[in-house]
Amino acid sequence: MLYDLSLHMGYSYDVPASGARHVMRLMPLSLPNRQRLVAGSITISPTPDEQSHFVDFFHHPTTSFMLRAPHETLDIRMQARVQVESQPIAADFSPLLADLPEEISGIWSLAPDSPHHFLGDSPRLTQAREIADYARSCAMPELTAMQIAHALCARINKDFTYDPDATTVDTTPLEAFKLKRGVCQDFTHIMILALRSLGIPAGYVSGFLRTIPPPGKERLEGADAMHAWVRIWCGETIGWIELDPTNNIPAGTDHIVVAFGRDYSDVVPVIGVLKSYGGQRAVQAVDVIPLK
Repeated sequence: MLYDLSLHMGYSYDVPASGARHVMRLMPLSLPNRQRLVAGSITISPTPDEQSHFVDFFHHPTTSFMLRAPHETLDIRMQARVQVESQPIAADFSPLLADLPEEISGIWSLAPDSPHHFLGDSPRLTQAREIADYARSCAMPELTAMQIAHALCARINKDFTYDPDATTVDTTPLEAFKLKRGVCQDFTHIMILALRSLGIPAGYVSGFLRTIPPPGKERLEGADAMHAWVRIWCGETIGWIELDPTNNIPAGTDHIVVAFGRDYSDVVPVIGVLKSYGGQRAVQAVDVIPLK
């Protein structure tokens, strides 16, 4: 599937900001046998006084830029063309939950995709007893790691209501869990914590979801902004799989990857500091247009 993507992120300040330094992770990745970035560009207005590019620990192309002069608005636009490949349906050769620790202990690598990075607490995710208890209800001893992941994905989708007004970007997973409401970021964080509490490595995926539904199907929730879903390590044979608890589906050709991380803090699209006071407003608009 070939897509044209466009993303607009705009910020306006009550009082002109200055001395602003930001870091962006917005461009879709090229991933072997998964997706290919055909072309892409990012424009920033006002034009930055300084700009540099680097690759972070998780191999994300990252841009840092600085705006010294006072400015009332910041406008960031990304355009890209991406080819997404269909993924074969994998048979479940993942181990039983009781056997997973032995497979993890056999992994000596500390590369960015090592499961060891995705087991413990991370900047935004600290274990919560309520979420661990919730996870155990899906972890029957006769189930494999993959089966447990699918069961948790389906249960979160059933038990939680998609509500963009219920939470903010800073809502904790436990707060969203108690509300039983939220958006893709909340469902993804809750599912990651639930899986980690069982000893199943899990991480955060940031990306895009197509905006035009297949014929005869309802539009997928989360398509008006950047989307998030979960990456799960299911043993040496299977490796990583990706599930979308917001829509209770495996990530497929509708899902376009921008970044992988332990939680949202590793993949924030735009983050930074600036000198100002008063309030600010942000807008985000996404178009994912399938070409064939």
